[in-house]
Amino acid sequence: MEAVEEVRPDLIVLDVRLPGMDGLSAIEQFRHRVGQVPIIVITAYGDLKTAVEAVRNGAFEYIVKPFDLDTVQHAVTRALSTNVAATEGRTSSGAVGGLVGRSPAMQDVFKQIALAASADTSVLLCGESGTGKELAARAIHQYSSRGDGPFVAVNVASLSSSLAESELFGHARGAFTGADHDRVGLLAQANGGTLFLDEVADIPLPAQVKLLRALDHGEVIPVGSGKPVKTDFRIVSASHQDLPMKVKNGEFRHDLYFRIAAFCIVLPPLRKRGNDIRELAEYFLATASRNEISSPNLSDDAVHELQRRAWYGNVRELRNAMEHALIVARGGVIGIEHLPEPASAVLVKTDGQDQPIDAAISELIERWATAKLANADASDVLYEQLLKLVEPSLLKVAIEKHHGQYTSAARQLGLHRTTLRKKLAEYGLSSN
Repeated sequence: MEAVEEVRPDLIVLDVRLPGMDGLSAIEQFRHRVGQVPIIVITAYGDLKTAVEAVRNGAFEYIVKPFDLDTVQHAVTRALSTNVAATEGRTSSGAVGGLVGRSPAMQDVFKQIALAASADTSVLLCGESGTGKELAARAIHQYSSRGDGPFVAVNVASLSSSLAESELFGHARGAFTGADHDRVGLLAQANGGTLFLDEVADIPLPAQVKLLRALDHGEVIPVGSGKPVKTDFRIVSASHQDLPMKVKNGEFRHDLYFRIAAFCIVLPPLRKRGNDIRELAEYFLATASRNEISSPNLSDDAVHELQRRAWYGNVRELRNAMEHALIVARGGVIGIEHLPEPASAVLVKTDGQDQPIDAAISELIERWATAKLANADASDVLYEQLLKLVEPSLLKVAIEKHHGQYTSAARQLGLHRTTLRKKLAEYGLSSN
């Protein structure tokens, strides 16, 4: 503090844990002394609250240790070449349950949530089912300037097409059979706060038109009424589907997509967060056993088993596994024998529906073919492209199952032994 009184720095690189005063508190002191000098915050203890506070206090960048020098150099270069105006936000406290993790993937998510919370723009959350998109939406709301307002969450997939407009926009008495009183829609209920539209890809096309108008004009017209109702809300949407593809196929309006996707955050699947599994598991155990004197411990074998699993259901599946283990173990140390069987990959999510894997693969190939044919020229040989996509995996699994025995593998595949050998060589999968 004494040093900056004498020489105004061009850039401050500031750790969070410091003697005498923590780095986040120091940011405000620096602001009083040197104004809007860019401040890069570094920390080995990254969590969502720290990221939010750093951004809220006007930090230019937030970097988690350990980091490589290229990351720091890039941040320093950008900071020195950019005149950044610090963003002041409201104070808030409390954690958002379930959003924990020290993996680089989650640290990046924390930073993006902090940036989204500091603005008032529309946010689209993408990621597989069970990755915590609603938790992220609640965090954005909680740490935003609208945090004192309502958080209205609606799962669009649960709304019938005939009632979606009434639920979202409300209706006037007598608008349709059974409408015996006026109803305030969800968009109006979110006035002053945040509207969270989960599975936004499932909004019927007629309702998409009305939603776009509501976002553009800040008003909704209830079904059966010609009188607009003013509403001011921030929209956060979520989807596990490929929205750009749905736009391309005419199933989702392109103008609405660009309106709701001003800022996109991708929630990583649990399989890319291996280092977070122990922390998440312990968090879920503590949450599920909150009425007990103490939560049970995980054995090392149980942790290794959890880290080895594929987690097709992501964080939601892990939470359910911990609740199961807590019941079975009945206190004490949780071992492998207390864990439920891992979820099978035979059922996968496709457009929100559980389908047998054969049907899911068929649907994915249809999407691939549609996209390819839309942009293909006369020189493209799509059948060969498809074979090169699917053959290597099939042949690799077959030859591994038969322990490198060409004859038995070829027999099960329905190929000649020589043909199998040539194809394996072509794909660089030869077994010697």
